[in-house]
Amino acid sequence: MYLSLVMDAYSRKIVGFDCRESLEMQGALRALSMSLKQLPADAHAVHHSDRGIQYCCEPYIRRLQEAGVQISMTEENHCYENSQAERLNGILKQEYGLGITFREKAALRRTVTQAVLLYNHHRPHQSLGYRMPSKVHEEVMA
Repeated sequence: MYLSLVMDAYSRKIVGFDCRESLEMQGALRALSMSLKQLPADAHAVHHSDRGIQYCCEPYIRRLQEAGVQISMTEENHCYENSQAERLNGILKQEYGLGITFREKAALRRTVTQAVLLYNHHRPHQSLGYRMPSKVHEEVMA
């Protein structure tokens, strides 16, 4: 199973996610669509990702362009340029149990949803003054 995530870099809130059986673009596109629904019409958003094929494919790029979102990608094989995403993945695996092997896909999907909710609403971040991502996100969007 593959987890696609879209995180607001400022608030650290996970604003889009999808869990699929393949790394094809559908999961990333669903996570992106979920995140774009929350974006104010007058926002000047930047979408930053690595150069995975699911982010470079034509339908994904087109969706970003249609939404008026600026596109930013890492240099090839430079994971250091994506440190926030790497940190988020580590937190979800280590603190919220997503690093284990699940016997059932449904159990993994439930755990992913629960982990996202807990991360967004109950995990304080030092970089946010020990506030929760959802709270910081609400303040910015207001």
